[in-house]
Amino acid sequence: MAICYKNIKGMALALGFAAPYPFHTSTRLQSKSPALQVKSIHGRVTDTNRSMAVRRSANYQPPIWDYDYVQSLSSKYAGDMYAKQAAKLKEDVKIMLDKVVDPLDGLELIDDLQRLGVFYHFEGEIKRVLESIYNNKCDKWNNDDLHATALKFRLLRQHGYNIPQEVFNNFKDETGNFKACLCEDIKGMLYLYEASYFSVDNESILEEARDFTTKSLKQSLKKGIDQDLAILVSHALELPLHWRVQRLEARWFIDVYERRPNLSPTLLQLAKLDFNMVQATHQEDLKHMSRWWRQRGLGQKLSFARDRLMENFLWTVGLDFKPHFSRLRKEITIVNSLVTIIDDVYDVYGTLDELELFTNAVERWDLSEMEQLPAYMKICFLALFNSINDMGYDTLKDQGVHIIPYLQKMWADLCKSYLVEAKWYYTGYAPSFKEYMNNAWISISASVVLAHAYVLCTNPIVKEGLECVEKHPNLIRWTATILRLADDLGTSTDEMERGDIPKSVQCYMHEIGASEEDAREHMKYLIGEAWKKMNEARVEDGSLFSRAFIGVAENLARMAQCMYQYEDGHGAQGGETVDRVLSLLINPIPLT
Repeated sequence: MAICYKNIKGMALALGFAAPYPFHTSTRLQSKSPALQVKSIHGRVTDTNRSMAVRRSANYQPPIWDYDYVQSLSSKYAGDMYAKQAAKLKEDVKIMLDKVVDPLDGLELIDDLQRLGVFYHFEGEIKRVLESIYNNKCDKWNNDDLHATALKFRLLRQHGYNIPQEVFNNFKDETGNFKACLCEDIKGMLYLYEASYFSVDNESILEEARDFTTKSLKQSLKKGIDQDLAILVSHALELPLHWRVQRLEARWFIDVYERRPNLSPTLLQLAKLDFNMVQATHQEDLKHMSRWWRQRGLGQKLSFARDRLMENFLWTVGLDFKPHFSRLRKEITIVNSLVTIIDDVYDVYGTLDELELFTNAVERWDLSEMEQLPAYMKICFLALFNSINDMGYDTLKDQGVHIIPYLQKMWADLCKSYLVEAKWYYTGYAPSFKEYMNNAWISISASVVLAHAYVLCTNPIVKEGLECVEKHPNLIRWTATILRLADDLGTSTDEMERGDIPKSVQCYMHEIGASEEDAREHMKYLIGEAWKKMNEARVEDGSLFSRAFIGVAENLARMAQCMYQYEDGHGAQGGETVDRVLSLLINPIPLT
């Protein structure tokens, strides 16, 4: 995983191992498909040789979302009538924010706005409240209130303010441990638990807080607590708020908020209405991309690959759901679709000779290279070539910046990493964990997705930003690491059953003799360590990248943990993914 950040040497320290890295072994396994590699005497793959190749199949199921069904989607919430209602409700909420006097009331209102998914309407007001609290302009703060202190810490860190972990020293006893009596304050413990996930490296107080609250909250659930509070605690222990997808959290929290005794009817009505109005925008985006996918015909022509337009679009809703990021969702859906198809070309269908030709074609970015490609690869290459050049044309027209060389290099790097894994497969080579991760953080495609996202989120695009993205800054590297590890946790079992190369779980098991359960727990630990680096990188890289792009990078990591939370939510079309599509993209929230 060649992760590069300040003063870190190699993969060992980057993933939390002591240096020197303890595992350097690699193994050569018996080649699984020797008959696949047939060259002509001139070194070129001939049509005859192609017809002789024995190709793998992943037996992917056809898409469950019918084109006609997607095109039939419509929403009454796209009209002006609801827009006027929402505008009135937003003004009422702004008045609520302006009237806040108590700092804790302000923080709790901001927390509700964020969890309900309507925060983006009030960014100026939220910044004003947080600035006031950060600058100590409020004299009514109670530093002995765990709930208040933890909420203040979490929101300030989330919004980029420098607040030290030492604010929690007030809740420790004379031995340096968190006070046992805190366990009686379930709400305070829950908020401290959530705050602990905004830690960076070497913050021992927050590490202790996470361990302390996790253990205590689990015990509280066993003993029995208030039902509404138990729902919040169980939800947090499953996945902390900082790691959750905003749009899914909003849909879940709207139902929770509605049961709250002291709810604001205005805020609830706005949250429901805004959710439905944004969903209407998403439906139009989805229908547009469904037509694009049908016109390209890649799903029909390349039957060996995953036809997953709906899932590819769902990822983009997680990256940024806000209505004005429609172009981002559409363009990244194209990127996701191409990544999915090309990944299956390398992982499932292509022979090694063909894959070398395809990699060379992407590196050269020359249509004349298509002559050597088999028919199915010609389609893949031309779809990629045209899509990237189209995006490059639009960007050159709108901003006067030539981005194609940067994007082409990212795609070439991705294909080269795919080729490395293909060579491992065909030669029966089992890489060490370090060697695997060195390549796998690139082959997971996060760098390609985020390179395109940078272009789509940034105006004006600057050369320094493009060059930084090309060099894989920490923000991108750690996002890629989380995506890779989450993907492996969700998909490696199925992929190993079809004879794929060992993934991170299997590499780790092989090297130290760990059980699969222990290896999986270690991957989860590494994800937690990567999030600490992400928390640090979002501040380090903040001067060069926009808040929008940093948010997309974080959200890609969140979507990874969402899509692979219950095994393979991208390829297998499981029940959880279906439920998420229905709740986010199909079914509006009933208004009362």
